[in-house]
Amino acid sequence: MSIRIHELAKKIGMDNKELLSLLKTRHFDVKSVSSTVDNISAEAIEQEFAPKSSPAPESAAPSPSAATETETKSMGGTAVATAPDSSHAFTTHVPRDAFVKTAEGVRREKEEAARAAAPKTMVSPPRPAPVAPLRPITPMRAMETVSPPAIKFAPPPVPTRPAPVSPISVPLSKSVSPPAPSMPMRSAPLAPPAAVPAAYTAPVVTQVGDVKIIHIKPPIIVRDFATALSLKPFKLISELMEMGIFAAMTQSLDETVAAKLAEKHGFLLEIKHRADAATQQAAKEKEKEKQTKPDAADPANLVARPPIVCILGHVDHGKTSLLDAIRKAHVADGEAGGITQHIGAYQIEFNGRKITFLDTPGHAAFNKMRARGANVTDIAVLVVAADDGFMPQTDEALQHAQNAKVTLLVAVNKMDTKGANLDRVKAQMQERSIAPEDWGGETVTVPVSAVKGTGINDLLEMILLQADVLELKADPKGEIAGIIIESQVDVGRGPLATVIIQSGTLKIGDAIVCGPHWAKVRAMYDDQGLPIKVAPPSTPVRIIGWSGTPDSGAAFVGAKNSREAEKLAEEEEHRLKASSITDTPPKDISVEKLFANIAATQEKVLKVIVKTDVFGSAEAVRTILEGIKSTKISLEIVSTDVGLVTKNDVLMASAAGSIILGFNTKLENGVTPLAKHHGVRIETFGIIYELGDKVREMMADLLDPDLKETKTGAAEVRATFPLAKGFVAGCLVTEGKVNRNASARLRRGKETVYEGKVGTLKRFKDDASEVRAGLECGIKLDDFNGYQVGDVIECYEIQKIRAAL
Repeated sequence: MSIRIHELAKKIGMDNKELLSLLKTRHFDVKSVSSTVDNISAEAIEQEFAPKSSPAPESAAPSPSAATETETKSMGGTAVATAPDSSHAFTTHVPRDAFVKTAEGVRREKEEAARAAAPKTMVSPPRPAPVAPLRPITPMRAMETVSPPAIKFAPPPVPTRPAPVSPISVPLSKSVSPPAPSMPMRSAPLAPPAAVPAAYTAPVVTQVGDVKIIHIKPPIIVRDFATALSLKPFKLISELMEMGIFAAMTQSLDETVAAKLAEKHGFLLEIKHRADAATQQAAKEKEKEKQTKPDAADPANLVARPPIVCILGHVDHGKTSLLDAIRKAHVADGEAGGITQHIGAYQIEFNGRKITFLDTPGHAAFNKMRARGANVTDIAVLVVAADDGFMPQTDEALQHAQNAKVTLLVAVNKMDTKGANLDRVKAQMQERSIAPEDWGGETVTVPVSAVKGTGINDLLEMILLQADVLELKADPKGEIAGIIIESQVDVGRGPLATVIIQSGTLKIGDAIVCGPHWAKVRAMYDDQGLPIKVAPPSTPVRIIGWSGTPDSGAAFVGAKNSREAEKLAEEEEHRLKASSITDTPPKDISVEKLFANIAATQEKVLKVIVKTDVFGSAEAVRTILEGIKSTKISLEIVSTDVGLVTKNDVLMASAAGSIILGFNTKLENGVTPLAKHHGVRIETFGIIYELGDKVREMMADLLDPDLKETKTGAAEVRATFPLAKGFVAGCLVTEGKVNRNASARLRRGKETVYEGKVGTLKRFKDDASEVRAGLECGIKLDDFNGYQVGDVIECYEIQKIRAAL
């Protein structure tokens, strides 16, 4: 029998991670908090840490120094023979019948030790003094005297004793193992940091109440700023390197970076610019507002949030069916061809706790959507079919999850099917360095059956367990922020967007901004289609009130009001337009460019206009169209948009000479007769790979057919006969047949003398339409008269074959 680590931690009142790290230091073979410990070890740990619940925790496990002192005093002899080894100085194992000191005794011994160590502190004395005269060495003082860290780690600036060591400490140091460096550092601390030297006059540090303020004028030099922060310059440089900034001591810092560093070390930075008083006052007010504003990362504002779980895997491995079994709804029935066409976000409740799920498409065209789904989530559930094992898209999904650095769980689905092999799947996991827990790895593996519903509760319990380990938290009172999961245009309701709230609480009437689009939340709906008024963190909601369809995977933030949101969106739109203009290369007006443009106009091009139901599908359709490569014909996407196929789309297609591709969308009233009038072709699809195949066929139809030559017969010239207007070749058909008006060439040896058509074909004096092998005939090729005996007339026909991309 055994017990899991998280259950044992709950029994003894210890944090999961703390207990896991303790077991690892004691060389237990554990990987995660879901690993198990045998009952004997668990009982020993329970007995060891049971006194933690008592009001006097000090009596349960005496400190290392107290334990050392106890051993020394109990022996009553020299400390050399009884000093414990440093590797076991911090053990917490206490025998059941051992003598345990009271808290009062430990406190009294600590005070005696402090008094005994007082003359040996590292604080510099008022004046240099010679080595203290020898005095009787008590056991405790012997331990203090021979402590090597007090000699080796003394700070150089502080004048202490001369270099030679006391003769008494020499023989003792050979056998007494030194305690950990942290223990003598507490008994003999370094000298406190000195005040800012007078040489550094640039920054001035003042204190108002509990707040330390650094007054500085730009430029902010690294060396001066480090002195104001009471840091060594190299320490500040190392912190800058952690932030990705490489600076020397004489270089200047950016004001925002300096403000972050000052805030990190408990200082308030006040930069005195050489500007007018109004600008300084505005900067002070802004800084004051920043200080009074609650910090979103403050642990006091954070509360637990539901985990966001992403379902990943190969096509037809049962991802949507598994989510269907979890939600107890029928989602997969509504998917065309059994393929999830876009991301759906759902939220369920299990054991009184909520879990948010993302269902991602498995088809190769939805690669970007699947990657985006993995980047939004906290926990990724990789669905692997027990009968198929790992497939190419399974490896892609695994790579996305590993790149996103999310916690991975493996759900082995279809355990009820014939040919299910759980061990084979685990062996494949071992090959991919994600070994399952029962094979000595860290990946939680749960066998499930979406059809029969077995293993679903175990999977949900493991998801909640991993969520507890991750300690997922968010600030419901902070700034509103989140991620766009999907966007679309709905008839009657306008642009819609499915989002997940990451921070803050979204309410009806709030204003949000996402790139060049903004929204004032008019209504919100949950995954069941029910209206809601408040959306806390990790909640998926559908928002109505957007100015346009935002990009899937884009982040949105809150704004004070709709006017400010609209202003921010317009600024972003202008910025995007300006950047696109500046990024456009200058036009080349050379002669070579002119001929290249002429050649481009002669190249065959298939132009398409894409209309889909949601933005993610439009992105997937564009991806699959861009993947069609050909050297004979090019594919040009005129525009990509979401919503119904409108009359404007037909007019645009007519002007551009393109066709319209609709995916999971319908046609507006009056579009069909208008398209027929303008000669515009409209194709609608419900399954994405059918769309790709149809586009390939249309591109191939535009190509000129390939010409294939097939030899139909041959005749050898045996004699020539003069006629009134030339000569006729008397021939013997040697193979195949010779037809009148057939394409033919006259070959003399290896040289082709003439190519043309069989103008005259006679059998004796009668005209013939066909002469077969073994018969004689007279042949005249158009107006050619240069026949010679021994020439060969080959007949052939040209076949047109449909060109391939």
